[in-house]
Parts: sequence; structure tokens; C-alpha cells
Amino acid sequence: MKRSSGPKVVAITGAARGIGLATAKAFVERGAKVSLGDLDVDLAKKSAAALGGNAIALPLDVTDPESFAAFLADTEGALGPVDVLVNNAGVMLTGDFLAEKASTADKMIAINLGGVITGAQIAARRFVERGEGHIVNIASMAGAAGFPGVATYCGTKFGVVGFTLALREELAPSGVHVSAVLPGIVHTELSAGLKISPLVEKFGSVEPDDIAAAVVRTVDRNSALTYAPERLGLALRAALAIPEGPRRALQRWLGTERLYLNVDQATRDAYHSRAE
Repeated sequence: MKRSSGPKVVAITGAARGIGLATAKAFVERGAKVSLGDLDVDLAKKSAAALGGNAIALPLDVTDPESFAAFLADTEGALGPVDVLVNNAGVMLTGDFLAEKASTADKMIAINLGGVITGAQIAARRFVERGEGHIVNIASMAGAAGFPGVATYCGTKFGVVGFTLALREELAPSGVHVSAVLPGIVHTELSAGLKISPLVEKFGSVEPDDIAAAVVRTVDRNSALTYAPERLGLALRAALAIPEGPRRALQRWLGTERLYLNVDQATRDAYHSRAE
């Protein structure tokens, strides 16, 4: 079902930079008021100021239910009832699974999956009371296929996709919508240092603005799952239908079998240092 009009108030997590900021910009350009939630509230304030008077910045730790509840309450106090929550905050900590520290896994699970579940529940309780609202969870194409070097990350994003589909069915009778957007390789700090072949770069990589457009389109259309870019989503689903042996040969030919292991380690370390 397509909305008759766009959302008036949108709350976005992890919105100081990257996909979150691009999504905030896209909704502001459509006339919505937007709150940018982020741990880095100083950067979020600078980003909100650049977007103009329809954007505000608020502190947010998605792993803390009290912080998330305050974020939504403060958003509504400043801007009015929230129409859309975009659960965007996430981290991708890459590396050999056998060497992964428990604290690294715990962080990805707490932010990527736990934060989505926490935010969705707090928002859904508000939305169900009003009989409307939309939760959009930013997953990943790593939530539809497994890639070496990001096993735990894939696990969290598979969880987001499954959670989204289940909650979508549970809340449908109440008039509340739940969707997921599954990006490919996005040119943000999250993917910095990946050594991408020219073919994969051309076919499977996108900009934050492309994901923002997919989020807006998802809200307009109330789509369950939106792949961005769609061409990569189609290719991924087709590849999963191929037997394992030929699929692995195809991955070797494309140079994707070690995409998250064959990296510029200094660049990845710099990202990990900030994310952790």
C-alpha cells in the first residue's frame, strides 16, 4: 500500500554520518522534520545544522533502552509524533572468525541486532496506540548471504531480516508497517579498506544517497524488503540458487570469496578503533 502523503516526522539512528545522514537529508528535502540520533552528538549537531531548521540532533545509545526511549520522547517533544523510525545504526568489524574477540562479537550483536529490536519495540508501542507508523530497519545483503570475514556481522544482519519479516506480520493488523532495506557495498566508513574488483565496484557498490532513496521508496510503497542496488539483489538471489561448488567457482572468478579478508588492514584498523 502506498502512503497518500509523506511522513511528517522521521527519527533516524546513527545519523551523524553516512547512510543515516543521507537518509535525513532525503526526508528533509521532502518536507519532513527529522531527528538525528547518534553517540557522537557533537557531529550530529553539525550535521543537523547543515540540514537546516527541520533537523535536530539528539544523543542516542541504541544499546540502552532508556536512551532509546528518551530519544523518541525528545523527538516527539520537539517535532511532534514520530511517523517513521529508521533503525540505521550499525558496525561492521571484519576479520578471521577464529581470532575474533568476544567483545567484538558482543558489540556487533548489541548494536546491529539488539539496537534494532530495542528501538522497534519502543517505537511500535507508540505506533500501535496511534494505529499507524513505519519502522525501517537497515539490514544488508550480508543478511541474505554469508561472506567469509564477516561471519558475526552476517549473523546479526540475517537476524535483522528475520526479525523484520516476523514483526511485519505481527503488527500488520494494527496498521503499523515494518520493512528492511538491504544495501550492497556502500561507500561509507563502514566499508573503508575493502579491496573491491572493478567489476564488483561497478555492479555492486552504491553511494549513501542511493540507500537513502531506497528508504524513502520503501516508506512510500510499504515494501517488505528492498535491495539496493536491486541489480545486486537479483544477482545474489540467483547465485544462491546455484549449487555450492559452481557458486564458489563464480565467487573466485569475481574476486569476492575473500572480499572481507583481503583488505587494507591499516584502514580497517582505523575504522575498528573508532567503532569499538
